[in-house]
Amino acid sequence: MVHIVINRLQDFIFFYPFFMSYLWMIGGSVHFLALEHGRSRSPSALRMSGMPKVAVIVPCFNEEMNARRVFHHLATLKYPNYEIIAVNDGSRDRTGEVLNQLATEIPHLTVIHHSKNEGKAIGLTTAAALTNAPYLMCIDGDSLLGEDAIEWMLEHFISDQNVGAVTGNPRIRTRTSLLGRMQVGEFSSIVGLIKRTQQVYGRIFTVSGVITMFRKSALADVGYWSSDMLTEDIDISWKLQCNDWRVAYEPHALSWILMPETLKGLYKQRLRWAKGGIQVLFKYAGRILFGQRLMMWPLFVEYALGIAWAYSMAFILLLSLVNAFYTLPPDWHVSLLPHWHGMLLVATCVLQIIVGCVIDRRYDEKLLLYIMDTVWYPLAFWLINMVTTVVALPIIAFGRRGKRAVWTSPDRGIQHEQHARH
Repeated sequence: MVHIVINRLQDFIFFYPFFMSYLWMIGGSVHFLALEHGRSRSPSALRMSGMPKVAVIVPCFNEEMNARRVFHHLATLKYPNYEIIAVNDGSRDRTGEVLNQLATEIPHLTVIHHSKNEGKAIGLTTAAALTNAPYLMCIDGDSLLGEDAIEWMLEHFISDQNVGAVTGNPRIRTRTSLLGRMQVGEFSSIVGLIKRTQQVYGRIFTVSGVITMFRKSALADVGYWSSDMLTEDIDISWKLQCNDWRVAYEPHALSWILMPETLKGLYKQRLRWAKGGIQVLFKYAGRILFGQRLMMWPLFVEYALGIAWAYSMAFILLLSLVNAFYTLPPDWHVSLLPHWHGMLLVATCVLQIIVGCVIDRRYDEKLLLYIMDTVWYPLAFWLINMVTTVVALPIIAFGRRGKRAVWTSPDRGIQHEQHARH
């Protein structure tokens, strides 16, 4: 009986990510061919709508090294009717001073100062309360927004009054290390394909916190962002969709961002993502399982299966370790990779990278240069998810509820750290 369970777990460990990989490739390709390829903006639709005002909100925590470049870049956007709101959320460096200086240089920049670290959700909600703009473009303090991102996103809101949020296409600009370059491929071969597949389906697991535009009335309808959620972007995505607002993905809306280039920084980031995803799963389980939100079921089940996969993988790894020192029963055959599937796994990793990079190369011209650096990242992605999920679940399950989620200084990459020291 035990050996049957072990065999089934090993099948699940291999075939679940294998199935998801092909699902993402098919979904991403369908999105590209049906909704993306050959598509152009419709300036007339924006002109007919009266060019509605947009507030670009930038919560900042210890962004002294990025603020000047980010806000001067924002001041050059082509859209004619926007304001910029910076929220200094109790930064411990010179972020506040830099922002005050920038406010004298950029006429349509307003700066809000919090005396202490209140958390990103509070910063966003504070800025939302102070603007009369009907649309809020929310980005991070390291994000260099595409010059036409506002126009691409607004078209979704104008064409469909049920759209509550539109998320964009983050592109990585930290490329000085192998780990940084691997993430360049990740955001195309995994993140981009997942977003496209979910857009085809009609529900999106999460918007990207680095670039998302919201309809302010939709945010008011759901009570804005939740201050106790570790990942406010995942939570607001579920909040909106569970209240019948649609969330869309716009790949033409670009945001050039910084990402961790050290294993420690990457682990801390992905652990926070894992804890935030599990936190959202617990929060909305009752509404999804016993309510009328049937369209959210696939997203819920997929994430739950991902947690089950992580623990199954951890169990088999532990069993393999035990087998290295002690002889297990002969029918307890433990193999992380079925031998006849080896080449199939290699081919799938290569194909997923190629499909994602070919689709996204129109937004990042040098993307194909990183294929060799990223070819194994789909495998690394699942291993990182396994470790962070196994660690995150007990922390969230047994942790204190209702605690306010505050900022920690993010890892902005090796290049950023070297610049900071100088």
